[in-house]
Amino acid sequence: MPTLPPEGARPPEREPHRHRDIAESFGTDAERYDRARPRYPDALVRRIVAGIPGPDVLDVGCGTGIAARQFQMAGCRVLGVEPDARMAELARQTGVEAEIATFEAWDPAGREFDAVVAGTAWHWVDPVAGATKAGQVLRPGGLLAPFWHVAQPPPDLAKAVAAVCERVMPDALFNFRAAMTRPAVDIYQTQFTRIADGMRQVGGFSDPEHWRVDWECSYTRDAWLEQIPTQGAFTRLPPDKLAEVLDGVGAAIDGMGGNFTMPYATVAVTATRTGTS
Repeated sequence: MPTLPPEGARPPEREPHRHRDIAESFGTDAERYDRARPRYPDALVRRIVAGIPGPDVLDVGCGTGIAARQFQMAGCRVLGVEPDARMAELARQTGVEAEIATFEAWDPAGREFDAVVAGTAWHWVDPVAGATKAGQVLRPGGLLAPFWHVAQPPPDLAKAVAAVCERVMPDALFNFRAAMTRPAVDIYQTQFTRIADGMRQVGGFSDPEHWRVDWECSYTRDAWLEQIPTQGAFTRLPPDKLAEVLDGVGAAIDGMGGNFTMPYATVAVTATRTGTS
């Protein structure tokens, strides 16, 4: 059974899970989030379901239930854990059972699962505490499988967006220039490595694997502007600043003919719970 290492064993670096103000800001407009955020590739959902010993799935940071509903459609019984009550309430309205808590503080009350998944949410979880809790609630042979969308905007759009954001948000936590102009998977690689290291550190898991599904999505100007306010860099922006960002990005998309195709890679870091208890 995985156990939590002593506090001093964990690095004191700044990590996404320490920024609770961002992590719990997505419910500002939960309906828009559910409407605008992309779904996950069916191929990834099928691969996860095919690799687990039973139908019970725990969805960490379930948000409005986007991934949870996909696993339900694949035949799974899903319980969501979500720290933002606004997001959890919408998940419930869409047929997903959701409990309100951070994963680290959540009480499983003796329940066990065949998979612990997290769609674009595990970076808000302490990678060691999260892997520890996952190991404690997974049945032997169960799968820990957090996954993320990694988008690579067209170069001209990326440069334009970076310029707009740097002008409107000069003091932002995010490095827009690096995020928009470097290969997206390279930027996320540090995060993936940290999460895999968390799994290794607690023990009780197989060696982590990286799974990847590549796909594309076509966006109109309006469809992409609908999604921007749901992203962590913008959820806390004052309305006037957000309007500036949307105007600038909209102008850039207009300059591309009003639409564009976004290449995505949906990447998972997976490990199987070992042992017999």
